[in-house]
Amino acid sequence: MMKKEKQNKNGFFETFASKVTKATGSTTAFISAFLLVVVWAISGPIFNYSETWQLVINTGTTIITFLMVFLIQKAQNKDSLAIQLKLNELVASNEMSSNSLIDIEEMTEEEMIIIQKYYRRLSELAKKEKSIKTSHSISEAQELHNRKHKK
Repeated sequence: MMKKEKQNKNGFFETFASKVTKATGSTTAFISAFLLVVVWAISGPIFNYSETWQLVINTGTTIITFLMVFLIQKAQNKDSLAIQLKLNELVASNEMSSNSLIDIEEMTEEEMIIIQKYYRRLSELAKKEKSIKTSHSISEAQELHNRKHKK
């Protein structure tokens, strides 16, 4: 009963895409595709390496590749979202972390570059400290660093 409920909840395409991407990523699928190419290559002399013989493999691989691009993208989007949500939970659950990073994937590239510079600066300050656990924000790191050098 639980599996049927989950299937209905996910929708037909999502369930289909998940199963197909798992199946096509298997060793069995690779071996099957490899053997199909070997059979096609061996059949070349039988068909005198005709244009039709070449067209069969070209058309087949093109269609499969075209469809697989969309299925793989669907699976990657879902995996990416799941990872992002897990990371958001980790950021949100740690009282020492900055909650400004929770929706970072919604930021522009320019905003992300600013944050990257922030962390680069934090890394530079942390390298000057004896312990990596000294601080968790640039302002605290800078303040601590300034206090130490005033003494």
